[in-house]
Parts: sequence; structure tokens; C-alpha cells
Amino acid sequence: MIEVDGLTKQYGRLTAIKDVSFRVETGEIVGFLGPNGAGKTTTMRVLTCFTPATDGEARILGMDVRNHSLEIRSKVGYLPENVPLYSWMRVRAYLQFVAQAKGVPQAQRADEIGRVARAAGIEQVMERIIQGLSKGYRQRVGLAQALIGDPPILILDEPTIGLDPRQIREIRDLIKGFARNRTVILSTHILPEVSQVCDRVIIINKGYIVAEDSPANLTKRHGKSSLVRITVKAPEASIKEILGPMTGVRSVESAGVSEDGGTSLLVESAPELDMRPAISKAVVEKGWDLLELIPIAASLEDVFIDLVTEETDGQGSGAQVAGREVA
Repeated sequence: MIEVDGLTKQYGRLTAIKDVSFRVETGEIVGFLGPNGAGKTTTMRVLTCFTPATDGEARILGMDVRNHSLEIRSKVGYLPENVPLYSWMRVRAYLQFVAQAKGVPQAQRADEIGRVARAAGIEQVMERIIQGLSKGYRQRVGLAQALIGDPPILILDEPTIGLDPRQIREIRDLIKGFARNRTVILSTHILPEVSQVCDRVIIINKGYIVAEDSPANLTKRHGKSSLVRITVKAPEASIKEILGPMTGVRSVESAGVSEDGGTSLLVESAPELDMRPAISKAVVEKGWDLLELIPIAASLEDVFIDLVTEETDGQGSGAQVAGREVA
């Protein structure tokens, strides 16, 4: 379990994060989402005892990060954005070094290294020099070092940055597997990762938390409109003439022609309205064939852009001083 209450970090006059509060339960995968410079990495560094907070509290498994740094480090597996690999070492030697640094007893190190190698899918590259590995395998080695000691908490900072789509899918599947009996914070600015991996999302911008909920609830709560795609066997102008004046409809836009010759349109309405019954009734009463009537949900990307834009236009700019930003 991770508990953060009023966390603030300043670097001189520069405020990186301000009054950040959230909670992550055991077994959850929580996405810590924000644009570059939002304060994600700073928060991760405080939680992993890499840097102290200026104010506020953070507790890992009930232990305060200020007073129990060594105990917490033994319970947290950390993958920083820039993976700390010694490129001249072979993978096995590197993991042996990490196991020794983490205090794994010598008699148990071989078994522990074998366990994390299997978990991260790197058994076939254990005798290779790290410098010669692909970016994907280097990320896997980074995940393996985070797993040494079987920590109950995993904090992963941008684990898929710089990877190709196949490698991203592989790392994403690994993270899902890791979370079966662990608490995971996944810091990222890649939205598909969050939607496909995380149980809950925390969005941070300019050092402030601006939203927190499940991906599904965020899209429901923050969607600015409802969108329905319809396909009708009728002229476009005639359909717009009927649907455009309907109460609640904001716009009717062309969406092309379907393969079977139907006219496709996107009908936008207020977010609290479900226009499907009224639309279908109007089309049927005109005697037109209704080929398609599909609601289109707002994406997490839409919500993210709206929230970040609103925060940028407002007063919350705690992470920016004199035109400078921090991560």
C-alpha cells in the first residue's frame, strides 16, 4: 500500500510538485499520467527515497519515507526512466551485482536470478553483454533488476519509452503479470498503456493532481459531449434537415459513405443525453433504412487533453517558474 498526503517538492524557487495526495491499494496497477514536466518523475523519486520531499508525507507499507529509507528500499522495485545498466557487463553478472547490493544471501542468489530472468523473459540473453542487447531486452533487464528480492511494490517510470509497438506489447504483458500479487505505479505519458494496463488513473499537470479515477469513469465524467455514428439509406442533406433541429443535438457532421451505399453521419449532443431513441424514431418515421446506430465513447486521450488544457489555461502552474519546468 502507498499513501501520499500533501506532498510538495521544491528546488530553490522552483516548485516541482505541490500538495500531491493519493492512495494506491495492494494489488492495484495505477497509472500516473501527465505531460512531460508535469511532476511524475519527481513524485517517483520521493516515493523511492531517492530525494526527500520539502513538505507533506509519503508512506510505503505504513513506513514513512523520511524515517525508514533503507527498509522501504528493500520493499520497492524501481525502474527509472533511464535504466541504470552497466553496458560492459553480461546480463547474469549485472543481476548478480544487483542481488548482492540488495542484500540477497549468497546461497539464494542463483535461484533468485533464475526467477527474475524467467519472469522478465531474458533467459536466452543471460550470457550476453548488455551493450549488445536491443532496447526491448535492455528494458526487460531493467525490469528483472527491479524484481530482485521479490518486492511487494513496483514503481515503473516510463517503462516502454523508446520501444517499438511489438516491444511495448511485450513489456505491457509483463507488467500485467507482475501485478497479480504486487502494487504497481506506472508513470507514463503514453495513454494506450494506461487504458490497457491500469485499474486507476491519476493525472498530474504542472505539479498538481487534476483528476483521479478509473479510465472508464474518467471518460464518462469528463466527456464534453455524446457522440453517435449513424448510417442511413437517405440523402445527407435530408438527414441533416431532420436531425439538426432536434432538441439536444449540437451538430451533425458528415462521416462518409458506407460500403452498402448508406450515408454516415456523426451526431453530437450534450454529454448527459442519449439521443439514440429519438434519432431512430425520426429515421423510421421518415421511412428510411437505419443501417447503423453506434455510440462513440470519449477516449482517455480526449479527457487528458481537455484536463491538461484547462489546467494550463487556469492558475495551476506550480511546476513552472520563470519559464522553466521540471519532470
